[in-house]
Amino acid sequence: MVMPMASAGNTEARRPLIARRHKDGEDDGLDDGDASFSGAVFNLSTTIVGAGIMALPATMRVLGLVPGLTLVVLAAVLTDASIELLMRFSNAVGAASYGEAMGDAFGALGRGLLQLCVVVNNIGVMVVYMIIIGDVLSGTSSSGKHHHGVFEGWFGPNRWNGRFAILLFTTLAVFMPLTCFKRVDSLKYTSALSVALAVVFVVITAGIAMIKLTRGQIPMPMLFPDVHGTWASIFKLFTAAPVLVTAFICHYNVHPIHNELKDPAQIKPIVRASLVLCSAVYVTTSFFGFLLFGEETLDDVLANFDSDLGIPYGGVFNDAVRVSYALHLMLVFPIVFHALRLNMDGLLFPSARPLACDNRRFAALTVALLAVIFLAANFIPNIWDAFQFTGATAAVSIAYIFPAGMALRDRHGIAKKRDKVLALFMIVIAAVSNGVAVYSDASSL
Repeated sequence: MVMPMASAGNTEARRPLIARRHKDGEDDGLDDGDASFSGAVFNLSTTIVGAGIMALPATMRVLGLVPGLTLVVLAAVLTDASIELLMRFSNAVGAASYGEAMGDAFGALGRGLLQLCVVVNNIGVMVVYMIIIGDVLSGTSSSGKHHHGVFEGWFGPNRWNGRFAILLFTTLAVFMPLTCFKRVDSLKYTSALSVALAVVFVVITAGIAMIKLTRGQIPMPMLFPDVHGTWASIFKLFTAAPVLVTAFICHYNVHPIHNELKDPAQIKPIVRASLVLCSAVYVTTSFFGFLLFGEETLDDVLANFDSDLGIPYGGVFNDAVRVSYALHLMLVFPIVFHALRLNMDGLLFPSARPLACDNRRFAALTVALLAVIFLAANFIPNIWDAFQFTGATAAVSIAYIFPAGMALRDRHGIAKKRDKVLALFMIVIAAVSNGVAVYSDASSL
């Protein structure tokens, strides 16, 4: 039996869905339906533009500029298509969360699998955030070379500005207060600031590259990959796939943002505005970041900004780039953490009262998850390893496989033929590219 479709444009029709408690733990019980268009765009854009921007120049090193930039745009288009499928099937069954839509399509197993993937993906992403913050502020070693951090360059190596101390201070002084908010919309101002800081990073990077380009200090970048005609070099190209998937992952926050809108019909233009904004940031950063450093581009491009840029005030620009993006990541962290905490609560306490109504459970989950992320960030060597793991497993499932699976399952008979063709295409592309990426990484160990 097909359930009546809730009109996306009828705000009052959505209120009962927003107010009630969902068993999957993704509804915090505080959605008031008063969020604005701009606030939603900032929150969704902040969810998207996180650590992926730092690894994208390295994907250009693997793929070359032409295929690399083309695939960035293609990933954005496929993300828009997968979110459209997700929201259409959610509205058709009155599901106000991703987990609830998965539960309708695949039962409790599907809902639990989605929650597990969100937990794995978001922990991995936030570990990457901490790794980058540690690299930027306290330094890192790569390919036998030590790259100085900002504080190390300013004050010299000290115990208080070492990696452990910096990450501990950031966790207690920045992450802990910001993760105490119980509504996504409460983070709209920090999200707006984080987007502005990302733009500052892009503008400075592009400016440095243009100056060096006009001075003839930049060689011709690699436009296409050098595959050497061997299977190993061909398989290596697929290692960029998990990074591209992770770069646009935001599906777990679409429903919470949708539920808080004054007009839920705005979710489609909000998603597209966010994807256009983030694609522009990604393409610009990928192009100019790789243009600046070429084959010397590191897995975390911020680590490249510790050397002599060969332009006036190069040291000032280096510090401005790194500090602006470290601050950006600090402000992105809480909005990704919001979805992590709710999904972890849904896994551990599926029948409990709303998390927002239980301060003791809310505090315990917050402290425990922050501790796990903090410890992992101190032991995982670099962001490429983290991206390969989360991108090839949890992220690809959240972004493509689960929404496509709903369309193919089509319990309520609402999928069109083109929906099923698109769903099959997304599953095949996601499974093959990420499967080869995992095989290539395993072969290189």
